[in-house]
Amino acid sequence: MSLRQIARLAICLVASAMAAVSPATAQPNERSLWVSVVDQSGAPVTGLGPRDFIVREDNVSREILRVVPAEEPMQIALLVDTSQAIRSDVGNLRNALGPFVAALTKPNDAGRRNDIALIGFGERPTILTDYTSDPAALQKGINRIFATPGSGPYLVDAIEEVVKGFSKRESPRPVIVAIGRETHDLSYRRYDQVLPALKESAAPLYALMLGEPRDDISDEGRSLQIVLDRGTSESGGRRDQLLTSMALDTRLTQLANQLTHQYRVVYSRPQSLIPPEKITVTAANPQLTARGTPVKEKNESRKP
Repeated sequence: MSLRQIARLAICLVASAMAAVSPATAQPNERSLWVSVVDQSGAPVTGLGPRDFIVREDNVSREILRVVPAEEPMQIALLVDTSQAIRSDVGNLRNALGPFVAALTKPNDAGRRNDIALIGFGERPTILTDYTSDPAALQKGINRIFATPGSGPYLVDAIEEVVKGFSKRESPRPVIVAIGRETHDLSYRRYDQVLPALKESAAPLYALMLGEPRDDISDEGRSLQIVLDRGTSESGGRRDQLLTSMALDTRLTQLANQLTHQYRVVYSRPQSLIPPEKITVTAANPQLTARGTPVKEKNESRKP
């Protein structure tokens, strides 16, 4: 074989090798976010596309590949205060929860239903209704909501318990909605235990708290306020302060509407052994507010 033939053969082999590996290497490292977008009135905004979002990882912009409606079912842990502090709010709470669970258990456009668990956190976290998409079963749990005399709330403990449950169930789209009255929390867990676990679960935390935030300098009070502040903002959720339980009906209706009109925003991440510390999503339109939670991929460990 001549030198010219050998050179041609080498070129062919290199070209074949490049053709074989190029499709694999060209595939982007895709990551996703569950994203809610609302206008200034709090109403969800529909019909958005890739140009309407800005995703950053550690302040570095990422290319958005596609945006689709979020159709995967949610696993919603609905935490309800059943301590003595809620005794004057029980009627309004029950009246507001019925339409809320009814809206969230309706089939979506893909025919899928969300699962909801109702959990009381007065005295200790107690399951009133386990995860189900049956609104009648959930209504039975709502009817069992009472203020336990002489009890205090254990909200921080309840958040950690449901996060553990998400891990055992391998919940693909977990959500936590907590409703309670501002009072002294009696939880044993502290914020530095709960916040990493909440981040690992990839569950947004929505907290609807009745009354003004307490100026509680105890360890328990400090932990509660840190979890309510950082836990909601860092997870892609939201904290709302309601002066009266009569406002629960309107606020829960709004929240159900937001949760059922989310997007799945898919973006490209460069190959790296080190995951980003912070992921943010914003709306390109400054008049809109976007909140996002990273999608926890299968077999993915999310380091705090």
